[in-house]
Amino acid sequence: MKAKKNLIIIGDRVLIDPDEGTGKTSSGLYLPPTVKEKEKVASGYVVKTGPGYAVHDPNISEEPWDAGRKKEVKYIPLQASEGDYAIFLRESGVEIEFEGKKYLIVPHSAILALVRVEITERES
Repeated sequence: MKAKKNLIIIGDRVLIDPDEGTGKTSSGLYLPPTVKEKEKVASGYVVKTGPGYAVHDPNISEEPWDAGRKKEVKYIPLQASEGDYAIFLRESGVEIEFEGKKYLIVPHSAILALVRVEITERES
């Protein structure tokens, strides 16, 4: 029997595969890694997103006598989706390593902009 690990992102967080770039300036000079770490803004591809912002449902009772009723959590979905290119505040991210690859977990509020590729029909 084989087991597969799934990384589940919680709440309003986004898993990003950081774009490290070449670390080379436009004039051809190579920058040390410490320069990249000091930058305030970073970018990368969105790998996974959490379900969104949890919303309180006023129709669900919190009373102990109503404990048998199933309570489903409702969420406001996030704008970011898998495959988007995100530009975010680096200092808000937490670096993790999952199955030998480095990722950043960033709160959705730290994302400044998204680049989304949309395929449209070409006019003849």
